[in-house]
Amino acid sequence: MMLVMSETAMRGSTVVPGLRYRDAHAAIEWLVKALGFTKQAVYATETTVMHAQLTHGLGMVMLGSVKEDNPFHKLLVQPDEIGGRETTTVCLNVADCDAVYATAKAAGAEIIQELHSPEYGGKAFGCRDLEGHIWWVGSYDPWAEHDEVKA
Repeated sequence: MMLVMSETAMRGSTVVPGLRYRDAHAAIEWLVKALGFTKQAVYATETTVMHAQLTHGLGMVMLGSVKEDNPFHKLLVQPDEIGGRETTTVCLNVADCDAVYATAKAAGAEIIQELHSPEYGGKAFGCRDLEGHIWWVGSYDPWAEHDEVKA
């Protein structure tokens, strides 16, 4: 059986990345300040974030604190546990990439790819957040019509 969301229930993206942080409270504040996210929901104690939802336009990320006693979390590692590498990245589409680049840099983001203009359009840069997660930030519109599709 396949469940389909009604159009009225659909408010944003149907794909929502999830991240874990050792200091999820600090990560939330940094993501708001550096990348322009908005807190939609934060379920937390003074020391632990059980679940948080941060929005950016129609997109969202969910995040929480690293919990070593959680069976699902035992399948995940933090970037600093594997030499700063990641197996995925979060892409953040923004209207003004220059402004977000400046804000992220001022908030202490480690810039791993400088602001540039990719051949497929827009502007983009890559950075690490305060716990090493990689973010790809760009003004390219993946929803726009494109001239060619290569297989």
